[in-house]
Amino acid sequence: MLMRMYLRFGERRGWKTDVLEVTYAEDAGIKTATLRFEGEYAYGHMKAERGVHRLVRISPFDAAARRHTSFAAVYVSPEIDDTIEVEINDKDLRIDTFRAGGKGGQHVNKTESAIRITHLPTGLVAQCQNERSQHKNKDSAMKVLRSRLYQRAVEERLVKDAARAGTKMEIGFGSQIRSYVLAPYRLIKDHRTNHEVGDVDRVLDGDLDGFIEAYLQAFAKKGEKAATDRQGFGTSEAGS
Repeated sequence: MLMRMYLRFGERRGWKTDVLEVTYAEDAGIKTATLRFEGEYAYGHMKAERGVHRLVRISPFDAAARRHTSFAAVYVSPEIDDTIEVEINDKDLRIDTFRAGGKGGQHVNKTESAIRITHLPTGLVAQCQNERSQHKNKDSAMKVLRSRLYQRAVEERLVKDAARAGTKMEIGFGSQIRSYVLAPYRLIKDHRTNHEVGDVDRVLDGDLDGFIEAYLQAFAKKGEKAATDRQGFGTSEAGS
C-alpha cells in the first residue's frame, strides 16, 4: 500500500519513478522494496517520509475479519553524483547474485541477474533486479549503497553537531511518524505535526502534499531555532 502510494505521489508530481527491486513475503505482500524518484526537489519532499509508518485495518488475510496492526519502515537517501566522494573498499563488500523472484516474466527466473551488495562494516544492504543485465544491476545497487553511506555520514555529523551545541535534534530514522487507521474509524495522522486527513483513500492514492508541507514547515522552524541556539551558545562561550 505504501509502495503504491509513493509511486502515485511521484506520478502526480511528474517525476520519473523506477522500482529497483521488490522482495515478496512468503505468505502475502511485500517484504522490502527500493524505489527511485527523479524530479524537481524529489529528495527534499521525500525526506519527510523517513521513519516508521503504522497501519491499522481489517486484515484481508484473516478469515475472522479481525483488526490488525502492521508497521513498515521507510528510509530515504539522496542520489549523489561523482562530485561527492564516498570511499568504499572492495574488501568491505559482499556481492551476491540471485534470480529475481515474483512478477517479472520468464527471463528473471532463468538467469541470476539480480545483485545484492552488503557493506560489511555497517551492515547496509543495497540490491537491484529491474535490469536484465547483471552489470547494470550492479551499477544501480552501488549507486544506492553510496547514497545510503553518504546519508548515514550526514546523520552522524548532525547528531555530533547537536550534541556539541547542547541541543537535541530528532533524526527520526526509527521513530513512528504516521498512523493510517482504516478501522474502526478512518483517519491518517502525522504524529510529528498533528496534521490529519479523514479521506484516507485520497492519501493512499498519492495525495501527500498536506503531510509533506506541514513537515517541511515544522522542520524549517526547528532548524531556525537550532541555529539561534547555536548562536547563543557561541556567544556565551566567546564571552567566557
